[in-house]
Amino acid sequence: MRKKILITDEIAPEGLKLLQSNPDFDIVYKPGLKADDLKKEIANAQALIIRSATHVTMDIIDAGAKLEIIARAGIGVDNVDVESATAKGIIVTNAPGGNTVSTAEFAITLICALARNIPQAYASMKQQKWERQKYEGTELRRKTIGIIGLGRVGSELAKLCKGLGMNVVGFDPYVAKEKLTALDIDIVDLDTIWKKADFISVHTPFTDETNNLINADVIKKLNPGVFIINCARGGIVNEQDLYNALKEKRIAGAALDVYTQEPPDNLPPFHELNNVILTPHLGAYTYEAQVSVAIEAAQTIVDYFTRSVVQNSVNFASVDMNQYNFMKPFINCMERMGRFQAIMLDGKISSVQIYYCGEFGNFSKDPLTAAYLKGLLSPFIDRPLNYVNATFIAAERGIKVHSGESTEAGDWAHLIQVKAEGALKSELWGTVIAKQPWVVRFDEYLIDFIPSGRMLVMHNNDVPNVIGVIGTFLGQHHINIANLHLARTRRGGKALVILEIDEDVPQDVLTMLSRLPEILDVRYVAV
Repeated sequence: MRKKILITDEIAPEGLKLLQSNPDFDIVYKPGLKADDLKKEIANAQALIIRSATHVTMDIIDAGAKLEIIARAGIGVDNVDVESATAKGIIVTNAPGGNTVSTAEFAITLICALARNIPQAYASMKQQKWERQKYEGTELRRKTIGIIGLGRVGSELAKLCKGLGMNVVGFDPYVAKEKLTALDIDIVDLDTIWKKADFISVHTPFTDETNNLINADVIKKLNPGVFIINCARGGIVNEQDLYNALKEKRIAGAALDVYTQEPPDNLPPFHELNNVILTPHLGAYTYEAQVSVAIEAAQTIVDYFTRSVVQNSVNFASVDMNQYNFMKPFINCMERMGRFQAIMLDGKISSVQIYYCGEFGNFSKDPLTAAYLKGLLSPFIDRPLNYVNATFIAAERGIKVHSGESTEAGDWAHLIQVKAEGALKSELWGTVIAKQPWVVRFDEYLIDFIPSGRMLVMHNNDVPNVIGVIGTFLGQHHINIANLHLARTRRGGKALVILEIDEDVPQDVLTMLSRLPEILDVRYVAV
């Protein structure tokens, strides 16, 4: 089936060429589409590629009935309603690597320009003035820069600043400790940055948490000689509060490349001040960065539709090819285990505990958990459900999910233990053998079977001739047994029978089967 790829912002030709080289893609390139026209075009599109100009609202997402993936050719996704996309099962990706260097280089350029009054001196020279003493600057060496946000751009900026001999301190509560340690800079809290920094550069996404992060109250804590740089997102620095501080000379200067509205329509009159530098969102605007983000976004679409690989997703666990090759059979196993348990528990599930055992190493377990939840919910959900929104829908339904690691792998290199509870309880242990999913324990029973196809799952009293009676009954109703699995915990107790069968079992036949002598309960499971 051909896929419609809708592109509504300008991207570099190299990205277009990559998409056009796939014969199964229909490329619709319409930069600048307005909302109403976008709703019409997106109705039958499987993929949407955007930059910063297109705003993907809930209405747009609702109009994309066939939409599977939104690729942002750039870092920030604040112009996408990610929550609505997630609820609809739509993957949202970005291109975090393509413009990292360009943005970090631009930030250091603004830092240097602020420190040495370069734009102001240039403007003076254009007016044929010689005002050397007026534009005395300050050295960067030994000055302290506080970098807020130590993702790709913030980390790259830290390296550049260290190269200039600056004292670098940083803040980021969301980056792993190992990565922060590798940066070899001082990790501090925000109050320390406010008190000590000579320069402050923000490199965080725009969220509820970072909205107005630097405001009038924060500015009161800053050194009067501080310079503030924002190359991240408009709104992280409160523009009116910053303007007031600059006008009253309560801080030394600022450089803004991003604004709450772009192009700015109602910006405070920064242009009247001589201690501020304004640029029109140039941070990632280099030839190299434009090519890189276009190719990165295009490759994300190609990988998704041709290899089922998700990379750089902001709402789904991304995997690289090595991880995907390892994970694929386990993802299949987990989805089948989830569906099996859902039917055994009649869909009445309140909590799930998942424990990963053995040699999973550094692989992310999130795709496995999502696959299990998709299987668990699928028999009883009548709305679109996939790996992206399964976790969201489980939380929406009040299912508590806990995952962790266990050392009980036994003889298995990889073992996953899942305990699901509701009105009843069910425990499955699963693994992969020769790329096939296998269940190796069901509740208290040690039993091996592939959770696939049609199955009858029943408990019976462990007495002679039960299997013969079951076989005779199914034969009389023209139901062929493909495979048989038996287990018991002790002789003469309660036994487990799992039959793989070739035909569907009508409800009336299932009811009669459950009434046979010594049969305690029966479930028909289709996985």
